[in-house]
Amino acid sequence: MILTSNLGYPRIGLNRELKFALEKYWKSALSLNELQQTADRIQTSNWIAQKELGLDFIPSNDFSYYDQVLDTTLMLGAIPERFQQEKELKGLDLYFAMARGWQDSQGKAIPAMEMTKWFNTNYHYLVPEINANTKFKLDDSKPVEAYQLAQTLNLNTRPVIIGPVTYLLLSKSEDPAFNPLSKLDKILDLYVNLFKKLNDLGVKWVQLDEPFLSMDLGNLEVDAYRQLFKRFKSNHNRPNVMLTTYFGDLFANRELVAASPFEGLHIDMTNCSQPGKVLAAVQEGQMVSLGLIDGRNIWKNDLTQTLKTMEEIYERFHFENMVISPSCSMLHVPQDLSIEKTLPGEVYLWLSFAHQKLDELSELKKAGNRNFSPTSFFHNNQGDVNSRREIARVEAQQGATSEKSVSTQRLSAFAKRKVSQQALLNLPALPTTTIGSFPQTSEIRKLRSQLQKGAISFEQYQTSLELEIENTIRFQENIGLDVLVHGEFERNDMVQYFAEKMAGFVFTDNGWVQSFGSRCVRPPIIYGAVSRPEPMTVRWATFAQSLTDKPVKGMLTGPVTILQWSFVRDDQPRSETCRQIAFAIRAEVQDLETAGIHVIQIDEPALREGLPLQKKDWPNYLNWAVECFQIASAGVKDETQIHTHMCYAEFNDIIEAIAKMDADVISIEASRSKMELLQAFQKFNYPNDIGPGVYDIHSPNIPEVKEISDLIHKALEVIPADQLWVNPDCGLKTRQWSEVEPALKNMLAAVKNARKELAK
Repeated sequence: MILTSNLGYPRIGLNRELKFALEKYWKSALSLNELQQTADRIQTSNWIAQKELGLDFIPSNDFSYYDQVLDTTLMLGAIPERFQQEKELKGLDLYFAMARGWQDSQGKAIPAMEMTKWFNTNYHYLVPEINANTKFKLDDSKPVEAYQLAQTLNLNTRPVIIGPVTYLLLSKSEDPAFNPLSKLDKILDLYVNLFKKLNDLGVKWVQLDEPFLSMDLGNLEVDAYRQLFKRFKSNHNRPNVMLTTYFGDLFANRELVAASPFEGLHIDMTNCSQPGKVLAAVQEGQMVSLGLIDGRNIWKNDLTQTLKTMEEIYERFHFENMVISPSCSMLHVPQDLSIEKTLPGEVYLWLSFAHQKLDELSELKKAGNRNFSPTSFFHNNQGDVNSRREIARVEAQQGATSEKSVSTQRLSAFAKRKVSQQALLNLPALPTTTIGSFPQTSEIRKLRSQLQKGAISFEQYQTSLELEIENTIRFQENIGLDVLVHGEFERNDMVQYFAEKMAGFVFTDNGWVQSFGSRCVRPPIIYGAVSRPEPMTVRWATFAQSLTDKPVKGMLTGPVTILQWSFVRDDQPRSETCRQIAFAIRAEVQDLETAGIHVIQIDEPALREGLPLQKKDWPNYLNWAVECFQIASAGVKDETQIHTHMCYAEFNDIIEAIAKMDADVISIEASRSKMELLQAFQKFNYPNDIGPGVYDIHSPNIPEVKEISDLIHKALEVIPADQLWVNPDCGLKTRQWSEVEPALKNMLAAVKNARKELAK
């Protein structure tokens, strides 16, 4: 018997109902009860859809108001001390304060928890803070209430729980000598109690997510998993457990997993290098879950080939209990293709979103349980898959590949370039800038909507944006910023804007996925060869530069980030697609320089995100990723200053690769971590200039001058003054002007004080 399961479903709602409800709640325009009703409607709608598709294992507790790791922190009671001290913070208000920071009417502020990328995805999680004095206390209300809500639909769901080892490995401590793993025994007690409670409620299966099993593990991590397994080997007062891994290759840890006491094992087959050896580690009688449908990309599955794979696995291993499922939670793909109305017809036939992927599972289940005989559904699927292959074949015949012969090195070394740039730009000590975007107000979004609907002409739209740009330039001049930006008001998204101006992309109307909290993105789809038909940003950059004598940055998104934050074609190597994007960006950089733009920022926040989970695969990725940045940035004169920006990632292990990128200035997120990220630059003698962020733009809190000054002083302990820039953590697009204006003024006041101190 072949069964089907799902590991997680998109949770923002078909029409982003959660996003809009959250943002209203944060503005006190929606009651707590109304917010909870929205959450319940999303969950029940998801369960009903999965039930109608015939899934045998439907997840619960995969919904989150903000982040599943933060949910686990609340479940375990690991609340940082600074939030415990504020007694008025309770329930969801405490939860959101931990995620977003908190500030009372008198200006007292509590900084948010640090945020970083969830493994190698563009999803952000809130980093748990575990210290020697952390006390744990189980609050099982969220998984219990979700399970009970599903029961009202006559569904016995499979609660999704982040595993204890993964949770602690995701954590950080303020004491570098303290390892959060030392708390494993304490939280195992809570997991035992949680599982007992779920068992008493009638839960049959629990999904225990341990994605770190797809990572390189040292002795401490291996011992932690052995401790987990030992603790549950003799514990029978619990539901069956599906030990779940994803995002990477289980091969290296297959022998460790073979010692699991749990009744099930999920394997991400889309990332399995040697599936035969991994499947051989499955224990006799253990239920095996095969992640055969890619849960992170949007291409139709080749059902004929997948059915053949299922048959081969069954004939070789004769698993009594075989489950087929997506490779991971479908949090990372849009919910339903059927609501898309404007996608090109041919491309539409190639795509599969979350709902359609479950359709594919349903058909595979039917065929598998008919002695691997395809259904009529397979015929149409094969036609769509073959048509896509034919397009790729024709493209290859036409020579649609990236160019090969181009220099990837700047004309001179950085030291010489810096002299030329300073002679041209004449920047003061501790130069100041912002990362690029300024607030995208409702008025700006309304203008874009009116243009799309034909309610205003492009000339009217352009005139309105020029006024916004001029006001923003004047504001920056008035507060004393040194390198200005035009504000990016013409851009809907830092990737989509460029994708819309390049060949090889298509776009959805409703293909939203969650990035963090209420922040949703609509990734473009790369389906063909990428090229740049005409300049993309020159008109706006030169207009802004014409308004001021100060340098204005040309703002571009880098090739790796465009690749990572798009749904990428899977019929050629990612490196080839990235090179095509890199040549398009290179042409734009050269056009900006020709037009008189002397500072150009090529953002690469996703460089670290794209790093493979296992170190054996790092060199190949870093080689082509760095080369693509070099292709994009190296075709300019010494006088042209190249910036890049990276955020919410650990840099220690790739700092040498970042240095090889050879950007003149790199700006990084650093404020939430209190400049901890600069440890990488302390241990490695980074040769170029660095701009660590001095205030957190993802929090509505307005930083005080002293807070920013303290961070500047911390930065100066690591970075020489002649290499240090001062800037916010990230772009200001999501903030309000009422937050941005005082925050930037405070930043400039702190810089003014620091310059006086340096001059003494």
